[in-house]
Amino acid sequence: MKKDALLAGKAWFSHPALSVLLFLVWLLLQQSLSFAHVLMAALLSVALPRLLHGLLGPAMRPKRWALVLRFGLIVLWDIVVSNVTVARLVLGPSAKPQPAWVRVPLALRQPGPIMLLATIITTTPGTVSCVVDDEAHEIWVHALDCIDAQEMAAQIKQRYEQPLLEIFE
Repeated sequence: MKKDALLAGKAWFSHPALSVLLFLVWLLLQQSLSFAHVLMAALLSVALPRLLHGLLGPAMRPKRWALVLRFGLIVLWDIVVSNVTVARLVLGPSAKPQPAWVRVPLALRQPGPIMLLATIITTTPGTVSCVVDDEAHEIWVHALDCIDAQEMAAQIKQRYEQPLLEIFE
């Protein structure tokens, strides 16, 4: 009986990172630290992951926390640089983008890190992850402007997949 109670308690906090994120995002959206907003943030951060527990799947547990912050900064930097690059490409009078499909073979095997890689690719302007092929262990990326597809695939693997491998696997 005691073990069942512990497992039930674990289900309430099965996604602690999501709970912390929900708590912080709620307070940022409210722009207030009043008691009511902190209480509501706490309630949402506990209740939402519990309600969505069956849909969320297993929580991703980083194995190397030191790399998480550095990797987050790299991704944010790439998003900013890509925004400027895409703006120049789209607004430039003589710009001639060369769209391409890029096949990126994956060393990642866990669904959570693969989903995170696809999300990072999609949130970086100029690229969209379109297909994740679980059987072939690859992801297909559409690039707005790509001169060398193999070089872009190598860059995605080196810049994003390799750190995710180190963090999660």
